[in-house]
Amino acid sequence: MAEGTENDNSHAEDRIISINIDEEMRSAYIDYSMSVIVSRALPDVRDGLKPVHRRVLYGMLDLGLTNGKPYKKSARIVGEVMGKYHPHGDKSVYDTMVRMAQEWSLRYLLVEGQGNYGSVDGDEPAAMRYTEARLQKLAEEMLADINKDTIDYQLNFDDSLQEPTVLPSKFPNLLVNGASGIAVGMATNMAPHNLSEVIDATVALIDNRQIEVAELMKYVKGPDFPTGGIIYGYDGPREALETGRGRVVIRARAEIETYNGERERIIVSEIPYQVNKALMIERTAELVNEKKIEGISAIRDESSREGIRVVYEIKRDANAAIVLNNLFKYTALQTSFSVNNIALVNGRPMLLNLKDLIHHFVEHRHEVVIRRTKFELNEAEKRAHILEGLLIALDHLDEVIRLIRASQTPDEAREGLMSSFGLTDIQARAILDMTLRRLTGLERDKIKDEYAALMKLIEHLKNILSDEGMRMQIIKDELTEIKEKYGDERRTEMVHSSAEMQTEDFIEDENVVITISREGYIKRTPLTEYRRQGRGGKGAIGSNSRDEDFIEHLLIASNHNYMLFFTESGQCFWLRVFEIPEGTRTSKGRAIQNIINIPKEEKIKAYIKLLSLKDTTYLENNFIIMCTKKGTIKKTSLEAYSRPRSNGINAININEGDSLLEASLTSGNSEIVMALKSGRAIRFNESTVRPMGRTATGVRGITLDDENDEVVGMISIDDTQTTTVLVVSEKGYGKRTDIEDYRVTNRGGKGVKTLNITEKTGNLVAIKGVTDKEDLMIINKSGIIIRIAVSELRVMGRATQGVRLITLKNDDEIASVAKIEHEEEEEVGEGDVDAAEGTDATGETTGESNTADDSTETSSDDTTE
Repeated sequence: MAEGTENDNSHAEDRIISINIDEEMRSAYIDYSMSVIVSRALPDVRDGLKPVHRRVLYGMLDLGLTNGKPYKKSARIVGEVMGKYHPHGDKSVYDTMVRMAQEWSLRYLLVEGQGNYGSVDGDEPAAMRYTEARLQKLAEEMLADINKDTIDYQLNFDDSLQEPTVLPSKFPNLLVNGASGIAVGMATNMAPHNLSEVIDATVALIDNRQIEVAELMKYVKGPDFPTGGIIYGYDGPREALETGRGRVVIRARAEIETYNGERERIIVSEIPYQVNKALMIERTAELVNEKKIEGISAIRDESSREGIRVVYEIKRDANAAIVLNNLFKYTALQTSFSVNNIALVNGRPMLLNLKDLIHHFVEHRHEVVIRRTKFELNEAEKRAHILEGLLIALDHLDEVIRLIRASQTPDEAREGLMSSFGLTDIQARAILDMTLRRLTGLERDKIKDEYAALMKLIEHLKNILSDEGMRMQIIKDELTEIKEKYGDERRTEMVHSSAEMQTEDFIEDENVVITISREGYIKRTPLTEYRRQGRGGKGAIGSNSRDEDFIEHLLIASNHNYMLFFTESGQCFWLRVFEIPEGTRTSKGRAIQNIINIPKEEKIKAYIKLLSLKDTTYLENNFIIMCTKKGTIKKTSLEAYSRPRSNGINAININEGDSLLEASLTSGNSEIVMALKSGRAIRFNESTVRPMGRTATGVRGITLDDENDEVVGMISIDDTQTTTVLVVSEKGYGKRTDIEDYRVTNRGGKGVKTLNITEKTGNLVAIKGVTDKEDLMIINKSGIIIRIAVSELRVMGRATQGVRLITLKNDDEIASVAKIEHEEEEEVGEGDVDAAEGTDATGETTGESNTADDSTETSSDDTTE
């Protein structure tokens, strides 16, 4: 027994083979990965299908489910495909078939479904026992000529049946419908494209094999998704088509709609490809609740059979455009599609650009046409051979009949025919199978006509096989036919992104009035809403601000200008004018903190209008001059402010107890005039102030007499011939004076008298450099606005009291003064009701008369150096 056991053990050891586990794992994993790559996850470049898709379509053809036939249960189709070709889970087969029937998944459907096939909200389709399906007509074009030896077949999983290795496919399905799949060590993600565009590009490549990708992109501009949407930017699609890899940004189609007067809402009618609508809305609602997205009061999904409609209600004080940008930034209303064009070429995965994809399809289609033509030629020659035998029999009909009647058996008759008339076995059998009716004259003529037609067809088919140009023309003709039958308009619009095209290209460049209130509410209003009134009028209501709020800054700009905002603490922020929310003359505006990242406690004290932040010459030859309430002045090159930052930058270092008052754009040689509340002003040349860095404090501009005095304004003048100095006091008095009345002094002095301050005039509140070609817009603390032509104000001496510019009610005072371009509009004269009686902030008229000419020429020209 011991010996026997020993022998058994030795035999067992002989059967054990030692294997290095590293090598075994490596080879096994490579085998597995290649199986996944070739037989599961990647599409074939020729028909654009993965094996499961191909098997589903072929299985449906097996069942005779062409477009004109009745639907069959999906379970029947899944069973057919699983049992014959795809030995995997039924879910994988059913999911594949369902996706080919979903209009939001495939750009051009290949399966026509009946029943519940799911929804764009992510709802699951009904179970396969409830749904039905058949092939779409376009899928039949992919399967056309499959029985004409146009493709190779391979054995199925149990070697019992043959299945196609590829479909003949009359159109470039891989480009048209795209594909996605994760293999081992690689993945593919190909975008769908428009059928008409792809066919046009394919025809162009057939006509010119040397064509470049850039020329093909004149036809195929970019992806065309089944859900529509907007491709944001051309660079991503261009890179994807040129290299095979790229990032395509897709935005929902959203429109801002006004309703119930001034209320706004955002209507979304198309969403990005592969976005789950229900999840998108749910996530947006969460962001609104978490205050990460502000300005939305309600979200409703009003989608129906007619299409998608998602409504975002906007709050009254919010700007719909800003809200929409935040939705694009934080939600799935904007997504990206990472293109990775990897497909199997001759069984090997390759990264392909647009030209490669079209080229490989054309090569495949060329082979299909050759094989189809050979098959048809072979069939035609077979038929012609039989007809030749029939024609011989008909020519020797009596002899043939005698021979057949004399034969004892069919084989004897067949051999007799072959030996007597030189016929082949096939011809002899055909003669024996011929019915008596074929012997009639009419039938004989039909045989002759059929033979003549066949000979023409054979000649034509031989010409095709010998002429590549004819074969290419056939491919083009078939493609054109597909385009005419199934081609449609592009669904996905393509627009330039902000990085590629300036937004202002789409915005009308018109002049607007920008107002900023004391509490930080900002708006822009078309300049045409304001009219000019006579000097001394009460003005028209300009803002419906609350009692404790009033307009503090008023500026005229164009929509395309850049804006720099300077806060009292010396911070600088950037904004484009068209980004400022639009409002009516009487609307409150929107809190500036909701538009730029300005601290809530900060006030805007100065603003500068810039033409460009990219023009180097412009940036290097212009400067920003700033002054503070305590008389400090600072000059910095504009170039230091040419790189916008969302959180702003430090423009000037402010000492304790001081604050920024004004900032002006200068050319480097301007005349600077600074004015004090006490009625004094100083003039010096800008060249006396050297340029400093952004973080510097600056130098002394004017010396204050006491701590109660402060600077009220600063102007910079380039043209001293036409520009005059306008000063305005808080009780409505003002005057114009020649700049030459202010002699040039050294920076840092005490200045000279600019307005004779009395109890009647009140303190100085504003200083402006004006010309006859400009108008003034004066606004008081109760919100009243008046517009005056500067030319109506005569030039007076430097130390006079001036004339009354605006009649103030009760204890009202002037808040702000701005100059604008003079426009010829309907002028309201001093005798007009609006001008004489005026309109107060409530819209009621007042009965006071104008005292327009309160000028007092006092020639006290005392100067204080």
